[in-house]
Amino acid sequence: MNRTPITRSLRGTALALLAAASLSACAPLLVGTAVGGAFVAADRRTSGALLEDQSIELKAANRIRDTIGNQAHVNVTSYNRHVLLTGEVQDDHARESAARAASQVENVVNVMNELVVAPNSSLSARSNDVLIQGKVKATLIDARDLMANAFKVVVERGEVYLMGVVTEREANRAAELTATISGVRKVVKAFQVISEDELARRLPSPATNPNTGSNAGSAQPQ
Repeated sequence: MNRTPITRSLRGTALALLAAASLSACAPLLVGTAVGGAFVAADRRTSGALLEDQSIELKAANRIRDTIGNQAHVNVTSYNRHVLLTGEVQDDHARESAARAASQVENVVNVMNELVVAPNSSLSARSNDVLIQGKVKATLIDARDLMANAFKVVVERGEVYLMGVVTEREANRAAELTATISGVRKVVKAFQVISEDELARRLPSPATNPNTGSNAGSAQPQ
C-alpha cells in the first residue's frame, strides 16, 4: 500500500499553502491560486502554455488590483489560457470590472467570473478550502480510471472548480467522485472537453517511456 506516503505529501502541501495564506492575510487581493493547484508531471498543456498561464495569472492579478484596489479577495487561475476568477468583491461594479480587466490580458481566451459580492472570506474558511482541495486530489489519485495529473483543482468557500483538458468521460467521472467528498458544497466543471481520439493523439506513445525516452517493450497503455 502506498497511501501513507501520498497522504503525507498532500498534508505537507496543505500546510505549505496554509502558511502562504497566513502570510498574505494583510494583502487581501491574492495573486495566483491561493487554494488552487496542479501536478506538474503529465500535465496535458504544452510547456509554452504552462508558462503563458503563469504570465496571464500575474498580469491579470495586477490589472485587477489596479482596477478595483487591493481590498478585495480575488484569485486568478489560468489553465490553457482560460481564466477562472474566484473570491469576494465589494459590489457588482467591482465584479464586472475585475472580469473586464482579466479579459484584456493578452492571449486570454475567455474569463469565467465566479466572484461573489460578499465580505472577504476568513482565514479559517480558506484553510478549510485547502483541506478540501487535498481530499479532492487524493480521491483523483486513488481513481484507477483517471489521470489525476490532468486535473487542476480550485476550492473557494467549499465550492470545487475542476479544470483541465479532459474527455467527457473523465469530466463526468471526476465531478462524480468530487461530489461525494465531505465538505464539498458544489462542484463546477470548468473543463476544456476533447474527444477520446484527440486525447489519444496528445498522450505519449505507450511504447516510449516519457521519462527516459527508451522503448518500454511490452508495456500497455494505462
